[in-house]
Amino acid sequence: MVLLPLLSFALFVGALIDIILRQEGQVKHLPKLVWILIVILLPLIGSILWFTLGRVYNSTGSGRSVLSMPLVATRMPEPAHTEAPRRNGELTTEEQLAQIDREIEYYERQAHLERLEAEVERKRKSLEP
Repeated sequence: MVLLPLLSFALFVGALIDIILRQEGQVKHLPKLVWILIVILLPLIGSILWFTLGRVYNSTGSGRSVLSMPLVATRMPEPAHTEAPRRNGELTTEEQLAQIDREIEYYERQAHLERLEAEVERKRKSLEP
């Protein structure tokens, strides 16, 4: 009979500590302060929502989630022609799409320049005696 309230309280305290210790980049959907208020006002439901929706989990190469490790953003090398804004090492979907669009334009321009250079070379060879 006493077990359920103790588990609920432990979940509540664990959620509050987890929210407070997380950086802003490791919190999804709402700001940290709003998550804290949700967990305080709705202890059981708020805690469950926090652990299911609000928290960013790391995944290891084996597909398991690592709960105790802080999120470490890995930087992928970018082509020199793109300058993408970063927030805590992560890009939003819109930023990723914009970066892909810029890369597509860049490579299309490169292909166009190569076609023009090939055409100029052919004309140059046809004009030679």
